[in-house]
This record gives sequence, structure tokens and C-alpha cells, in this order.
Amino acid sequence: MTAPMLLRVVPSSLLDARRPQRMIERSYAVYRANLLVFVTGFFEPVFYLLSMDVGVGSLVGDVTVDGRSYPYAEFVAPALMAVAAMNGAIFDSTIAIFFKLRHDIYDAVLATPMTSSDVAVGEIAWAVIRGVIYSISFLAAMLLLGLVGSPWVVLAVPACALVAVAFSAIGMALTTYLRSWTDFDYIMAVTVPLMVFSATFYPPSSYGRWAWLLNFSPLYHGVRLCRAANSGVFEWSLLFNVAVLVALALVGIRFTARRIEGLLLT
Repeated sequence: MTAPMLLRVVPSSLLDARRPQRMIERSYAVYRANLLVFVTGFFEPVFYLLSMDVGVGSLVGDVTVDGRSYPYAEFVAPALMAVAAMNGAIFDSTIAIFFKLRHDIYDAVLATPMTSSDVAVGEIAWAVIRGVIYSISFLAAMLLLGLVGSPWVVLAVPACALVAVAFSAIGMALTTYLRSWTDFDYIMAVTVPLMVFSATFYPPSSYGRWAWLLNFSPLYHGVRLCRAANSGVFEWSLLFNVAVLVALALVGIRFTARRIEGLLLT
């Protein structure tokens, strides 16, 4: 791919950003004083994992996928790792962003030499950092519970980073359209079904003739990547899952920068 073609694919907001690290520094300073808020999003998928390992897993037994059998807890664990990345990214790209929009924090930021691209890239980067921290912590929990199936599971961390980028970019873009705190019910109405219906708890074959709908779930693509990393079995079709998450991230970053510029500079 030539340089001019690459510039057409990469959002201009990424190229225009000069000081996005300042937004990361601000978020770090805020959460350092409120550490409990930071860690709460990690526990939900961990509790799910413990319930699968201790309770449901003993009832379900092994799960067979593509001719290979896995203990149910080991099958679910990498999927919940992707869920942990989604949770971390969604919180910082929705609720936290809406709070800053409502309290004119970005107006103060844009009164400095920083630009809307700095805000978009910096906020999305922080949401990704949070999602990756959740993922690494979740991977440690998997290791302690003996649910790691292959040394290749380390590749699940960059896969979770892709999940975090995609969800934070799209989440931040959608947040610019929310008008009140009650609108966050819509966010929950989307993320909870995504967690349940993204082959997180069941193999794709369980969906029968509706399995093709999984491709419309951003989380499913992350689940598939994490599951492949944990099993150590890779297929060329995984490149499609990577491409979907990258495309969502690029579109979300570009759209978010335009929305913030339109909201705050007009």
C-alpha cells in the first residue's frame, strides 16, 4: 500500500493529534484518586468466570468445537477476557465522556493549544489502556485457576486491545448523541445482549442457522481471537476478525473527532 493510499485509510484525526498524552495524564490523575471506581469493572467477568469454573462447568462438562473438546470453564474464560476489555473501554468512552461533555471540561481543554483530535485520540487511548489492564488482570486470574490452554494465550492481550479500541471509538462517537443520563439504559441494552449472544457461553454451532448473525457482533470477533489464542489453534479466517475490529476502530476515531469538533467549536 502506497503512502497516499495509507493516508486515505488512516483517519485524519490520528495524523492531526499532537498532544493526546495530556488527556491520558489527566485521566490517570483522576483515577489515581478514585482507584475503587477503576477496579470495579474488572470483577463482573471474573465473577462470571468463577461461577463457570466452580458451578456451571461441573454440570455442562466438556464443549466440543471443531473436533476438539475443552472443559467448559476453559472454553468460556478467553471469551470473558474479551468481555473484560469491552467493559473497561465502554465505561470510559461513554459515562466518563458524557460527564465531561455535560460539565464543559472539553471547552476548557480546547481553550488551550489542544485540538479536538487530541481529545478524541487521548480519550480513546485511555479507554484502551483501561481495557488492556482489565484483560491482563483477567489473564492472571485464568492462570491462577488453571484455565490457560496454551502459551499462545499471550496473544489474547493484543486481541483485547483491538476490542478495546473498537468499542471505545464507537462508544465515544455514540455518546456525543446522548442527551441525558437515562439514555445510558440504551448502552446497557446493547452491551448485555452482546455479552450473551456473541458465542461467549456457547459455541457458534449452538446458534444453528442463525450463526451467521454472530458476524455482526463486534464482541464476537474479539471472542474468536481470544479463544484461538488460548487454544493455540490459528486459522486464516481470523484475519477477517482482525479486519472488522480495525475497521470499526478507524471509523469510530474519525467520526468521534468530527463530532467533538462540531459540538464544541461551533
